[in-house]
Amino acid sequence: MRIILNGWFWGQTATGSGQYLSHLLAHLPKVTPEHEYLLTLWRGHAPSEKLHGCRVLPLTTPFDQVSENLSKVWFEQVAFPRACQRLEADLAHVPHWGSPLRPTVPTIVTIHDVIPLLLPPYRGTLLVRLYTRLVAAAARRAAGVIAVSRASQRDIIAHLRLPAERVWVTHEAAPASMRTADPAQVDAVRRKYSLPERFLLYLGGFDVRKNVAGLLAAFAKVLGGIPSTASVPCWSRDQQPPGTGQRPGNRLEQGWRPALVIAGRLPQRDSDFTPDPRRIARELGIESCVHFTGWVDEADKPPLYTAAVALVFPSHYEGFGLPVLEALACGAPVITSGVSSLPEIVGQAGLLVSPDDEAELAAAMEQIWQDASLREELRGEALAQAARFSWQQTAQATAEVYAAVHAKG
Repeated sequence: MRIILNGWFWGQTATGSGQYLSHLLAHLPKVTPEHEYLLTLWRGHAPSEKLHGCRVLPLTTPFDQVSENLSKVWFEQVAFPRACQRLEADLAHVPHWGSPLRPTVPTIVTIHDVIPLLLPPYRGTLLVRLYTRLVAAAARRAAGVIAVSRASQRDIIAHLRLPAERVWVTHEAAPASMRTADPAQVDAVRRKYSLPERFLLYLGGFDVRKNVAGLLAAFAKVLGGIPSTASVPCWSRDQQPPGTGQRPGNRLEQGWRPALVIAGRLPQRDSDFTPDPRRIARELGIESCVHFTGWVDEADKPPLYTAAVALVFPSHYEGFGLPVLEALACGAPVITSGVSSLPEIVGQAGLLVSPDDEAELAAAMEQIWQDASLREELRGEALAQAARFSWQQTAQATAEVYAAVHAKG
């Protein structure tokens, strides 16, 4: 088969759609070398004639010098389907929610989530809502839809009113680079970001559904319930518990309060949609025990996950929840929400809580901080759970969707 992929998000590795496209294309030609793959790129930004074993096709739009948003719509709705017809493709794949309303060949679309249909803060302006209606209508005309989790599959079927037999699940995976780091790498990252010796970790975005405000409120409950007898509020790598000369173990016995590291590019402005966690920490009076790293280089993530006592990720909704799987792949225990896709990603390798119950989240953080045997048990489960996901499996499952759609004609 000749298969053409929409490459609008190619190279945008800071986005989930960009990462998905990159990993998928790295494996598809390997698992199905009998197929011909072509990748369409915007503005002719083709890095080479061939990329991951597929041919690159640059496309332009009339709006390239005017508006990126208009260019994106034209690319998706006009340039891409025209290219599919001109090149006599057997199949097209749009790896993000943006398939053409009038496809010229059988088209598959990957929908990572339907957040704009589920969460009011994400519905956006009138133009954004019109775009959502456009791509929702286009998805109903697609020959097949790929969801990245069973939870997303259920939401897509329910909210786009699609027949179940047209929606397949192909889970995402963590990059191969996500694995337990060695002690030297961990120490280097501790120094680079001036990290505490022991800490709970949040790594992710700061839009409102990520629930960082709820995380900070729960962490304040943890700190408020622990009287500190130490001369400093939180232990760091340069400090030793008074009179012991050793690293702290049970913080309740030794009077040491836990630290929270919040990693990721912080919001440029404080708003209802992206509340600034630094302000929230100040208002809660816990800023001395919360460390903000800012942007974290991709290469530094495995040591960061490895060093953490646990990843705490109390999101209200995730189509997949990649940070959770990345943490598991590095052997980190996870505390996360028992909603949307997160239970199927974490399996038995973490503690599930209600994202709206700050007391329950605080209790989980306190439990995992104190209980070394629980942490060791979850670390073993984490590695086993992460091994159930791989991009090779994702590519193979995607190729099976291609075959099924092509067989239907």
